[in-house]
Formats: sequence, C-alpha cells, structure tokens
Amino acid sequence: MSASSASKNLTPVLLPITVLLIAMLSLQGGASLAKTLFPSVGATGITALRLGFGTLILCVIFKPWRLRFSREQRKPLLMYGLALGAMNFLFYLAIRTVPLGVAVGLEFTGPLALALFGSRRLLDFVWVLLAVIGLGFLLPLGAGMATIDPLGAALAVGAGACWAIYILAGQRAGAEHGPATVAIGSLIASVIFVPLGLTFAESGIWHWSILPMALLVALLSSAIPYSLEMIALTRLPARIFGTLMSLEPAMAAFSGMLFLGETLTLTQWLALLAIISASAGSTLTMKPKKNQLSEVEINTGTPK
Repeated sequence: MSASSASKNLTPVLLPITVLLIAMLSLQGGASLAKTLFPSVGATGITALRLGFGTLILCVIFKPWRLRFSREQRKPLLMYGLALGAMNFLFYLAIRTVPLGVAVGLEFTGPLALALFGSRRLLDFVWVLLAVIGLGFLLPLGAGMATIDPLGAALAVGAGACWAIYILAGQRAGAEHGPATVAIGSLIASVIFVPLGLTFAESGIWHWSILPMALLVALLSSAIPYSLEMIALTRLPARIFGTLMSLEPAMAAFSGMLFLGETLTLTQWLALLAIISASAGSTLTMKPKKNQLSEVEINTGTPK
C-alpha cells in the first residue's frame, strides 16, 4: 500500500478522534474557567449560570418544544433532569476544595460501576479490583486526609452516583428522541437548580461583567463538547469511543495544572491511571448483551 493510500485510510479515523479529544479539552477547560469564577459568584452561582445559559443554548439547537413524550417516558425524563441538575450541583461544590482531576476521577467511578454491574467473568473482576484500588488511593483515607478534603471527595462520589442515574434514566427517556432529550432534561434541571444556585450565590453574580464569562463557561461545557461528541459518535466504533472517553480524568488533571495551577501527587496520578485503565479495559473487553447499556451510553461525556 502506498503512503498516500495509507494516509487516506487513516484520515477518516484521525478526524473523529481529534474532534473527541477537543471536546474533552473543551469540557474540562470550561470546568477550569468555572472554578476561577468561584470567588466572585460561588460554586452554586456558577452552577446556576452554567445550567441556565447551557439550557438556552441547547433549546436553540434542539427545539425541545417540538418533542412529545409518552406517559411511560415522563417519569424517567423527570429522573433524568433531576440527576443532571444534581450532578452539576455536586460536581461544582466538589471542585471548590478538590483538584479537578481528582474530582473527575472520583466522579467517573459512577458510570464505571454501572458498566461493571452484574459482571460475572474473572476479567471483569480484575477491572473492578483495579478501579477499587484507584478509588482507595483517591479517597481521603488514612494519610490521604492531609491532601484531599473529605467533604469534597464525598460530593464528587455523589456526583458520580447521579451520573449513573443520569445514564439509566436517560436511556429510557431518550429512547425515542435521542440527543434532543438533553434539552428537556436540562430544562427540568434548571427549574430546580438555577433558583437554588442563585439563592446561595455570592453577590458578584449580579454584576453584568460576569455574563460574558458565564456564557463562555456554558459554551465550553455544553454546546461545543456535545456537538463535537455527536460528530465523533457517528464516525467511531463504540469501543474506540468508550476507550477514548476513559481519558477524561487525565484531561481534567492536565486542565487543572494548566489553568488553575493544581498539582497532583504521584500517588494520585497512579490512582487516576488505575481508574482510567479499569474504564478502558472494561470497555474493550465488554461483551454486549441484550437489554444491556451499550458501551457508548456508558462512556459518553455528560453535562458536568
């Protein structure tokens, strides 16, 4: 095969991979930018702004008023929206005191646990053990109490549990309307968590100068990554997509280092590597079953 032919065959794969990596960088860059606004608007305030503006953007893109949901879909849709809002709320509260990479690593255990739930093969238990080891080093136990805030870690794990609920409820709620369902879910989340976030926000949230930054957070955390992920989803095999999404905790750690000056200990880096390896390994070795969540549904990026 000539060099030109090999290049042509490689390009269709490299493009969606590059797009997906940019989406992850955008998502974690948005989280880093949001954290820089905490002193002015507070964690709850940036949650309100991110959800509010993100919902407006998603509604413009997907026009959710055109959608119709059956009675059976309404309860999962409500759970989906509540989980989405709670996931955002808890995650931003967590990164007040926990490095971004550690928070995402702890949060990532939610969908990872869901992916491994009901595992029966020996290899599956290897991934479970690897994830538990990584989680054990990230949680503030023993000597780790001095480096990681226990409350922040608990909030990140709570966000991960909401992520798992988000996946389960979203599968049922979005069965008919697909990605457009996220606009309705975000709207439900905004009805509850925007007023809650504004109530406990810092006074700086009411300054007009904060609006451009809030819009940028919403774009980086919602519109840009969701759009890019959909491009990658339609062009990559599920296993490759899921494996690449496993890099998200590392992306978060690098984003925290670049934009926030956060540094992780060697132990924390090894813990993140264990969680990433467990997620990637479980995706690559998973055997699809009927009525089981697909790898894409388990590993797709979510509105953090």
